[in-house]
Amino acid sequence: MSKKTIFSTIILLSSLLSVSGASKPEQRTFRISKNMTIFNSVLRELDLFYVDTLNYDKMVKTSIDNMLEKLDPYTVYLPEEETDDLTFMTTGEYAGIGAMIMKSGSDVCVSEPYEGMPAQRNGIRAGDVLQEIDGKKVTGKTVNEVSLMLKGTPGTQIKIKLKRPGEKNIIEKSFIREKIQINPVKYYAVISDKVGYVMLSEFTDRAAIELKAVVNEMVHKNQIESLVLDIRNNGGGLIDEAIKIVGYFVPKGTEVVTTKGKNKEAYRTYKTPTEPIFQQMKLLILTNRSSASASEIVAGSVQDLDRGIIIGERTFGKGLVQNIRPIGFGGNLKVTTAKYYIPSGRCIQAIDYSHRNDDGSVGHIPDSLTSEFKTRNGRVVRDGGGIIPDTMTKDDRKLNIAYYIFAQNLYFEFVTQYVLKHPIIASPIDFKLSDDDYKAFTDYLISKKFTYTTQTEKYYKELLEIAQYEGLDVRAKDEFTALKAKLMPEVSKSLEENKADITELLSLEIIKRYYYQKGEIKYSLRTDKDLKVALDLLKPKGRYDLILSGRKAVNSK
Repeated sequence: MSKKTIFSTIILLSSLLSVSGASKPEQRTFRISKNMTIFNSVLRELDLFYVDTLNYDKMVKTSIDNMLEKLDPYTVYLPEEETDDLTFMTTGEYAGIGAMIMKSGSDVCVSEPYEGMPAQRNGIRAGDVLQEIDGKKVTGKTVNEVSLMLKGTPGTQIKIKLKRPGEKNIIEKSFIREKIQINPVKYYAVISDKVGYVMLSEFTDRAAIELKAVVNEMVHKNQIESLVLDIRNNGGGLIDEAIKIVGYFVPKGTEVVTTKGKNKEAYRTYKTPTEPIFQQMKLLILTNRSSASASEIVAGSVQDLDRGIIIGERTFGKGLVQNIRPIGFGGNLKVTTAKYYIPSGRCIQAIDYSHRNDDGSVGHIPDSLTSEFKTRNGRVVRDGGGIIPDTMTKDDRKLNIAYYIFAQNLYFEFVTQYVLKHPIIASPIDFKLSDDDYKAFTDYLISKKFTYTTQTEKYYKELLEIAQYEGLDVRAKDEFTALKAKLMPEVSKSLEENKADITELLSLEIIKRYYYQKGEIKYSLRTDKDLKVALDLLKPKGRYDLILSGRKAVNSK
């Protein structure tokens, strides 16, 4: 028996543990016990007789991962060494230096130091290449391994050696690790007369209290009467934080979400726990296809209760609830325990993982199979596919050369050189990339011999291979030649045709180097189409109240 066959056997046996065809509890218990016995026996036999030394931890982890993979992407095993990741997911907190790192070629470099945190305060910059951490060389290590080296107990000293572009000598830094708390409120500001804006990036355990603090601040200082809550690209988090946030805007005791699952513990109705603080405030919520889970609870309940207007793209469609279950030896199982239902009674889960295709794939629930529900004011909403905004917008940007440049990390590398020549730049509100700077960037791409292969080109090559296999390439030779001429990218021409997109991504990278995350957001909001739609709706004849009283969605571009 081959090693591959043995591993397949273990994975198959493990997968059996998730299958229960028995209707009675004792039958289910017997099948679990039976398959556990088989699994244990296989492992013992391998231990006794397999020709090579086995890595038991890795084998069992592989078995568990393959078993859980057949369920849904959110049910995962977290071994003891990933406990810090679990803490960060729920609290946004870890101990370290406060910087993001990434792979750049064979090096690991700092990609983004967080403003006001130890790395930034001690002069570490984006683009710095890590050489040593506490006397241990970084060369050859993965990003995850280097990340673990940077983390540690708060209050402990860390010594870093790094190489900085433009400087010959190795730079040494020595400072103290701190408890790093990532604020879920990435940015807030008054963006128009009596209109506040808050970008909420995640639902960690301080999301509600941080949101309340900044909105209260804008109420008292600026007398805001309307709030734009931006939860685009917010993948969710703690359900309790979502309930608290909704509770700031609706009466105490309002039902926000109900969870239903196989276990009695999964059945629960969540109601707002406190008296509302901003009950009269107009509320507009920005969403996109990456708004998920707790974000959808907030957006969906606000929509169902006719408490505010949702603007943007249809959300992701994650209507599943996970709990963390300790399973011994420091490990945890993050397991899907229930589906959630928002006030209208709908579940917005977009993918049915319990019914897979023959090849194991899953698909979205088609709109034709979804059901209608009614909001409090009688507006029609649907289940089964995320939250459909009241005012839908469309991202018209295409997958063009601008994103292939990004994928090859060339914006980052160019800006690392750019900052050496530009000690200061204009504010995020006033910054504009000059024609000379754009030309310097395109010259840089040429010097790097930049090229790329589009997805269309890949499909063309596959089509040509099939045509050759079927003997049709000769018959269609002229057509293939003409098609190739049109599909093959011309770098210089594409750089000119997509200048606007390239300029936007390059400018964002430049702004981030000088003004960090807040500066990047300020710059982005200058041309934000969704935000413009929100502000237009708040104008005297802007349809805010009309939409909530029961009309169809308004489409915008």
